[in-house]
Amino acid sequence: MQEIDKISGLPKDLFDISNIAKEQQKIKVEVIRRKFSKFVTLVSGISDKDTLKEMGKEMKQKFACGGTIRDNQIELQGKHRERAVDFLIEKGYKRELIDA
Repeated sequence: MQEIDKISGLPKDLFDISNIAKEQQKIKVEVIRRKFSKFVTLVSGISDKDTLKEMGKEMKQKFACGGTIRDNQIELQGKHRERAVDFLIEKGYKRELIDA
């Protein structure tokens, strides 16, 4: 028997709420300069904590850089603005809603 969503009353197989959330999130990608002329790329606007943690880990591995998750944003060491935008588009986020 199919599992029914409590909110919509439709079968959960029919739609995926996570994709709807991705299509509506406004994400900001910026590069700032910190102490000693070090650059940091900040990715903010991802609301789900688990997704934020998972994406931060994937970005650090893919871009071969260090980083952390702090204050609901991903901090990556170095200049990775274009690569981060391409990564987000690849993950299903809309280009129009990514502010870079």
